[in-house]
Amino acid sequence: MRLGVLDIGSNTVHLLLVDAHPGAQPVPYASFKRPLSLVAHLDGDGNIDEQGQHELIEFILEAWEFAAKHKAKDLLAFCTSAIRESTNGAAVLARVVRETTITLTELTGAEESAMTFFAVRRWHGWGAGTILNLDIGGGSFEMAQGRDELPELAHSVPLGAGRLTRDWLPEDPPSAKSVKELRKHIRSTLKAPVAEICRLGGPNLVTGSSKSFRALARITGAAPSAMGPHVKRELHLSDLGLWSQRLSAMSAADRLHLPGVSEARARQMLSAALVAEAALELFKVPSLQISPWALREGLILRRLDQLVFDGPLDPPAHVSYKHKPGKPGSAAPVSGTLVSGRAG
Repeated sequence: MRLGVLDIGSNTVHLLLVDAHPGAQPVPYASFKRPLSLVAHLDGDGNIDEQGQHELIEFILEAWEFAAKHKAKDLLAFCTSAIRESTNGAAVLARVVRETTITLTELTGAEESAMTFFAVRRWHGWGAGTILNLDIGGGSFEMAQGRDELPELAHSVPLGAGRLTRDWLPEDPPSAKSVKELRKHIRSTLKAPVAEICRLGGPNLVTGSSKSFRALARITGAAPSAMGPHVKRELHLSDLGLWSQRLSAMSAADRLHLPGVSEARARQMLSAALVAEAALELFKVPSLQISPWALREGLILRRLDQLVFDGPLDPPAHVSYKHKPGKPGSAAPVSGTLVSGRAG
């Protein structure tokens, strides 16, 4: 069957169509996306402004038409921190339903972290042992560790690359003082959740699963995406230390000349590098391996599992999920919405 995943993120809005069936690896079929930074549309009170809402609704309608044109049978639509943490998030979600009939499932930080881990586990397999996965989004930074399909502990903290750039690095290029203060803020925010995860014991494999990690790895010499997902790509702490210094001296225009850096992420690369560097230092690991699968693949795989087992994959009773801000939720409450069932 052809499945669609509509991902409303902090940096981009993205529809991914895959051909898949239970027990098989999902194969990408088509992609439809647009750079839309919802965090850039926040007003002084933390509300997504009218222009941001208009662009969001316009994209969702276009994405639905794209999915229907390509005969998608199932559409998973979700949103993460950009809407989750906006002051008028509930009103925006209600407006989306009114004007598009598409219901966006609002993932908590813990759910986002757990489903990303789920995808990473499926990619690397049981032989990887205990995995620690890190994921830098636009609005939040996720950390999860465990030896099963779902993590034993998952954290989400407000250290997304877009958020940090907007709040801490207003200059282009940034001042030395701003970079120093941001470094201190990142380490202060990470200290407690990292300590809690470390109490679980050391992982056998450390992975990074976001576009920010892929871009950082590419900058530091990893293979380009054109070589395919099965090429091993790594990001080393020693390279991060060097490139954090280089990126801090570069403007966004200069960063566009670096391999793997898109226009939408050029300004955010320094914040992403600082978060990655701090995380590896605090976890005391010298490098991580880039995982080609992340949140979207996790949701697709879970949906396929539901088709097999006719029920949700509930986490074990002992699993503890923690995140900031908000309240912890279940591992993944997403259910499918038939594209053909859309009204209007």
